[in-house]
Amino acid sequence: MIPPKPPARPDRVSLWRYMRLFRADILSAQPERLYRAWMAEFKTPFFRSFLVNDPKLVAHVLKERPEDYPKSDRIGEGLRPLLGDSVFLTNGTVWERQRRLIDPAFEGGRLRDTFPAMVAAGHAALERLDAFADGRPFDIEPETSHAAADVIFRTLFSIPIDHEIATEVFHEFRAYQRSQPILNLAAFLPGPRWMPRFFRQETRASATRIRRLIERLTADRAEAIAAGTAPDDLATKIMTANDPETGDSFTTAEMVDQVAIFFLAGHETSASALGWALYLLARSPDWQAKVAEEGRALGRDPSFSDLSKLKVTRDVFREALRLYPPVPMMVREASRATTFRERTVPRGAQIVLSPWHLHRQNRLWDNPDAFDPSRWETPNGKECQKKAYIPFSAGRRVCTGAGFAMAEGTLLLAMICARFSVTADATRDPVPVAYLTVRARDGIWLSLTPR
Repeated sequence: MIPPKPPARPDRVSLWRYMRLFRADILSAQPERLYRAWMAEFKTPFFRSFLVNDPKLVAHVLKERPEDYPKSDRIGEGLRPLLGDSVFLTNGTVWERQRRLIDPAFEGGRLRDTFPAMVAAGHAALERLDAFADGRPFDIEPETSHAAADVIFRTLFSIPIDHEIATEVFHEFRAYQRSQPILNLAAFLPGPRWMPRFFRQETRASATRIRRLIERLTADRAEAIAAGTAPDDLATKIMTANDPETGDSFTTAEMVDQVAIFFLAGHETSASALGWALYLLARSPDWQAKVAEEGRALGRDPSFSDLSKLKVTRDVFREALRLYPPVPMMVREASRATTFRERTVPRGAQIVLSPWHLHRQNRLWDNPDAFDPSRWETPNGKECQKKAYIPFSAGRRVCTGAGFAMAEGTLLLAMICARFSVTADATRDPVPVAYLTVRARDGIWLSLTPR
C-alpha cells in the first residue's frame, strides 16, 4: 500500500516563491530530487544551506561531532514565543545543564512507573471514541491530540485532561500549532533580538496564554513540593533534581520553558504519529487484524511487561514514524568551515537533516514509499534502522522521551484497534503538511465500528 505524500515543487523557483512555499508547508516546498540525492545545496542572498541525506554525514553531524553543529537559531526564532529557552532550543553549557536536570527523570524505572497513567489515558480515550463508533467518517486527529495530551498531563502533573487548566492548555495549544509555521520571516532574515519577528497576533496571544497556564501548574507544584504533598511524578522529579555540578535546580520560570517543550514534544508528536498509524491500518486490513489480535490479548489492565508482546503493533508504529516522522526536518549550523562530499561548507551554513527525506531515500530503502511493517525484520530494514532512521534525532541530542513515545504510541494503537474496526474514508485522502509537526491539511477522516 502506497500512502499519500505531498507533491514536490519544480526544481527551480524564485526565492520569493520558495519563501512562500516554505512558510506554508516545508514538505511540498522541496524538489523531488531530494528523495534520491545524497546532499543538496541551496543558496539565497541571506544564507546557504545543505540538506544531508548521506548516512555517513548524518552520523558525523549528530553523533561524531555534535559540538561543531549546534542547533540553529533560525528554527528557534519561530518557536521562542512558546518555548522560551527550553532544552529544545539551547546549546552549549546551558543545554548541558538542562539535560543534567532532566535526564534522571526518564532513567531507570521511570517508564515502568508512568505506564499505569498511559493505560488510564488509553481507557479514557476509548470511552471518548465510543461516541464516534457509528460508522460515520470523522476527523481522528483531534481525538489523537486529546489522547496524547491526556497522557502528558497524567504522567507530568498527575492530572487528567479534563482538569480545568489542562483543558485550557490543550485548546490553546491547538490554536497555536495551526497559526505558527515552523519558519517565520526571521528565519530567512536573521538579526539581533531587538529586531521585530513579525509573529501573527494570534500566535503571540496563544503562546502567552499557554505559558501563563503552565506557570500556574508549576507554581502550584512548587508549593506542594515545599509542603511535602507533591505526587512522585515527572514534574516533581524534574523540579526537585539538583545539578550534580552546581547543586542548583530549575527556577519556576525555567520550568515553564521545559514544561512547554515537554508538552510540544510529548503531545504534538505522539498525536501526529498515532493519527497516521491509524490511517495506515485503516488502509491495510490485514495488518489491522494483527494489531487488534495483539491488543485483545492485553486484557483490561495490561502491565508494563505486556509491552514486549506487542511486536507487530510496535513495527506498525515504527513504520508510521518512518513514513510520517512528526518532526520532518532538523536544522544545525556549522560553527566552522568544513567539507561535505568535496563541497566547501562555510562557517554559519545551515545543515538540514531531514527525517522525511532520509526515511524515504530510494538509494537506501527497499520500496521506500510503501507501508510495510514487515520490513523491520528484513536485512534491508535492520540496516536502515541503524543508519537511516532518526524519528527522534540521534546522538547527544536524541529525544529524552523517545522510549516514552514508543511505549505510548504502541499501547494506544493496540488498545484502539482491539476495541474498534477502523476504516478510511475513500472520498478524502489526507494530504501531509508540516505545521509544527506533520499533520493532514484537512484532517484524517476515518470510520469506527465496535468489534
